[in-house]
Amino acid sequence: MSDAQILTVAQMLAAEQAIMDRGSSVEELMEIAAGGAAEWIRRIAAGRSVTVLCGPGNNGGDGYVIARKMREFGNSVRVVAPVPPKTEAAVKACEAWSGKPATSGGDVIGEVLVDCLFGSGLSRPLTAEHVLLLRDLAGRHACRIAIDVPSGVDSDTGAQLNDQLPHYDVTLALGAWKFAHWCLPARAATGTKRLVPIGASSVDGAARLVERPSLETPAENAHKYTRGLCAVVGGDMPGAALLASQAAMRAGAGYVKLIRHECADAPAGLVVDPSPLKVAGEDHRIRSMLIGPGLARHEGAGKALETALSQGHNLVLDADALVLLQPYMLSKGTQILATPHDGELEHLCKSFSVITEGRMARAKAVAAVSDMVICAKGPDTIIAAPDGRIALAAPAPSWLSVAGTGDVLAGIAASRMATGSDAFGAACEAVWLHGEAARQCGAMFTAEGLANRVGSAYRACL
Repeated sequence: MSDAQILTVAQMLAAEQAIMDRGSSVEELMEIAAGGAAEWIRRIAAGRSVTVLCGPGNNGGDGYVIARKMREFGNSVRVVAPVPPKTEAAVKACEAWSGKPATSGGDVIGEVLVDCLFGSGLSRPLTAEHVLLLRDLAGRHACRIAIDVPSGVDSDTGAQLNDQLPHYDVTLALGAWKFAHWCLPARAATGTKRLVPIGASSVDGAARLVERPSLETPAENAHKYTRGLCAVVGGDMPGAALLASQAAMRAGAGYVKLIRHECADAPAGLVVDPSPLKVAGEDHRIRSMLIGPGLARHEGAGKALETALSQGHNLVLDADALVLLQPYMLSKGTQILATPHDGELEHLCKSFSVITEGRMARAKAVAAVSDMVICAKGPDTIIAAPDGRIALAAPAPSWLSVAGTGDVLAGIAASRMATGSDAFGAACEAVWLHGEAARQCGAMFTAEGLANRVGSAYRACL
């Protein structure tokens, strides 16, 4: 199984069943998963005492195996089990542990807490008693480790089912990443994440984590047009389109053209075309076009958007273009990537009559009905394709939360489409490059500084 795959609870169960269909058993699979987790815990604990909180299901069974392994490693181990094991595998794991679990944590004090109370598959809130137990134990242990997903989290959405749940230093994902590892608010509570393989095969239709792209240097016979002409449409607020153009110039396209009647601050390498969009956009050499940053929302801006959509280019739509967009403007035959923030995504839902809750559900639904790739940007960026593909981004620096960084992302994406990447691939490449440029910038950067770092991020992919 690819380390980049992200599975739903149902997909993970199917992957585990496939392993058992090949001759394994639930108990053997538990030994593999919990044994791998125990090895991580051994290294993290480094001889310190360990408390394992076990629930009644197979996640609790993993806990009993971990407790047994940690005892074999020589650590002092205590098990807290507020509810006896109920599944056959958990009962057997408890018997193999052969210790006497505490039924409450009132007198339990230790150094490392391992949360195996409830893992993936939980869809209802924890009881008040379980929340109190979990919080009390977390408060009495300096280091906290969650097995698979933290207790009280919806694995498929990242929603926290209870308030005031503890944060963890480490989360050990069993078998595959889950959506809760990469979706807020749960992601913020998971700490450092490590994947424990169990030998599962790849799963068709699985979501994936955005990874560093493998980009290529230009061919020996390349020229600016073979590398791709990217057009950026300017609007009433020139700074946004200029930022996008500066980012596009550093993200692979051989030629970036800003379509605007004037731009006094344009860098020397940026071509400014003062022709009307209807004329400038008819250039058959254009491979991608970006419209939206700084466009404005008046009637003239709406007409410019309709013109861009009618010219047959692959498009990136951002900012004001997403507010002006209406379903009747779209036509088949071109690839379109939309890069909305949450407010713009909500507006797209209204425009395309999508009624659903949650960022991921909204992104998937809008992609399906509009035939656009949706890059729902934010602290936990989600990329959804019309065919159902989903990609999630690893956390990027929170310093990206300044004006203009979305324009930089759109410019990178348009540049990647100009080089030949399809809309979904361009979105994934752009999100990674955007995050890497931010990491290289360090703290307190501006959007212009971010745009100037895109080239350095690009070099990291060669």
